Amino acid sequence: MVSLIRRSTSPLFLAKRLLQVEQNLINSDKIRSKHLRLSMSSTSESVAANKPPKVLVTRPDVPTVGLELLKKKCNLVIWDKPGPIPRNMLMERIAGVDGVFCTLVDKIDEEILTAAGPQLKVVATMSVGFDHLDLKALKERNIKVGYTPGILTDATAELTVALLLATSRRLLEANKAISRGEWTSWAPTWMCGPGLSNATVGIVGLGRIGAQVAKCLKSFNVAKILYTSRTEKREAAEFGGRKVSIDDLVAQSDFVIVTCALTPETSGLFNKKMFEKMKKTAIFVNTSRGPIVDQPALIEALKNGTIRAAGLDVMTPEPIPLDSELLKLDNCVILPHIGSASCETRDEMARVTALNILAVFENTQMPLPLDL
Repeated sequence: MVSLIRRSTSPLFLAKRLLQVEQNLINSDKIRSKHLRLSMSSTSESVAANKPPKVLVTRPDVPTVGLELLKKKCNLVIWDKPGPIPRNMLMERIAGVDGVFCTLVDKIDEEILTAAGPQLKVVATMSVGFDHLDLKALKERNIKVGYTPGILTDATAELTVALLLATSRRLLEANKAISRGEWTSWAPTWMCGPGLSNATVGIVGLGRIGAQVAKCLKSFNVAKILYTSRTEKREAAEFGGRKVSIDDLVAQSDFVIVTCALTPETSGLFNKKMFEKMKKTAIFVNTSRGPIVDQPALIEALKNGTIRAAGLDVMTPEPIPLDSELLKLDNCVILPHIGSASCETRDEMARVTALNILAVFENTQMPLPLDL
C-alpha cells in the first residue's frame, strides 16, 4: 500500500525544503572540488567512479530550468523528437542509465525497469499523479521515486474553476455561435446557463486540489459545498464543507467536480448508474483522470439529457480521437489536459523533478519523495 506524504506541502514548507536541498548540493560540490584537488594522482578506477551519472529525459520540451540543473552534474540522454518517447525507444534509451526524468505519459513498468538494468537509482516524474509508475517493481529494486505534489495545486484549481464556468455559462458554445452567424440580436434566454450563486457544489475527493477549488468557489456565494473523503477534513471548516456519501453528493449537487486520485476503487466510478443519480440540470467537471469516468456512459448522459453538460480536462484516451462523439456535443467542453499548465507551475515542477534526481545522487533527502 502506498503511503502518500502527509507532511505539509504548503508553499512556505516547499520553499524551505527546496532551499535546503539546493544548499546541500552546493556544499556537496565544494567538498567534491576539494577532494579532487587533493586527488590528482588517483587511479583510472577512481576516475571512473567519479564519472557523472547518466540521466534519461523522456522528452525534449522539459522547461529549461530543470535541464540546466541536471546538465551541471549529469550526462543527459534526451529524447529529441516531438511528443512522448515511443515505448520501443524508451526501452532502448533507458538501458544503463542511473536516473530517469519522466512525465505522466511514460509508463514505467517491470519490462522497462528490466531493460534499464540494476544500476538505476531514481525515477522522478514531473507530475503529482503516479498511476503510470509500477510502484511495486520500483520498491523491489530499491529505486527511489520522486514526484511533485503541492506545486500544481493552485494552477489546477484555477483551471478547474475556469472549466466549470466555461461549461456552465456556455462560453465556447457562444463563441462558435458568433462564427456561425447565429448572433443576430440580444435575446432573453439565448445562451443562458446556470450560475454558481446559491448553488450546491459537490467535490469528489477533497485532497489538496479539491480543497483549493472549494476555497475559490466559496467566493462565488455558493449555498453549500459537499465533499467525499475517507475521513473528515479539518480544512473543510474554511469553506463550510460537509462530508457526505457519494450517492448523497451526486443527488444534491448542482455542480459535481471530480478531483480524486485514480485508484482501483475510483476507476469507472462515474458510470451510467451514477449519472442517473445526478440532477438533470447538473454540470459535471473532471480534472482528475480520464478512467474515473465511463466515457460511453457520459456520452449517453449528455446526449439524452440525463445531465445538462460536462467539462473535461482529462479523458480516455489522450489525445482524444478527432472523431470522438464528445467533440460533436455542444454541451461538452474539452480541454487537452492543461490543468497545471501555468508557466510558473511547469517551471517549478521541472526544477523540483531535477532536484529529486540530484538529491539521490548526492545521498541527501529528496525534496518531494514518494513513499513506497
